[in-house]
Amino acid sequence: MWSWVAHRVTGVLIFFFLFVHVLDTALVRVSPDAYDNVVATYKTPIVNVMEYGLVAAILFHALNGLRVIAVDFWSKGPKYQKQMLWTVVGVWVVLMAGAFYPVLQHTLRTLFGS
Repeated sequence: MWSWVAHRVTGVLIFFFLFVHVLDTALVRVSPDAYDNVVATYKTPIVNVMEYGLVAAILFHALNGLRVIAVDFWSKGPKYQKQMLWTVVGVWVVLMAGAFYPVLQHTLRTLFGS
C-alpha cells in the first residue's frame, strides 16, 4: 500500500519539477536577466537539498517502477512482491548514501568550508 502511495507521490513531484524546469528554461527567451536570477537562486543550499530530494524521488520511482513491471509481467511476481519491495528499498538506500556527497558537496563546502 505505502509503495503505491510513494510511487504516485514521487511521480507527481517529478512532474512538478519538469513543469518548473520548462518554465524557468523558457525565461531565457523572455528575459535573460530573470533567468540569471532564477539560476542564482538554484545555487543556494536549500535548493541543493531539494535537488537531493529530486534524486531520491527519481531513483525510488524508477526502481519501484521496475518492481511494478516485475509484479505485473513475471508469473511469480505477486508471490515475491514484498521481497522485491525490500530489495528496492535496500538498493535505494545504498544508492542515496552514495549520492549524498556528490549531490550535496556544494552545500557541505558552503556550510563547513573546503
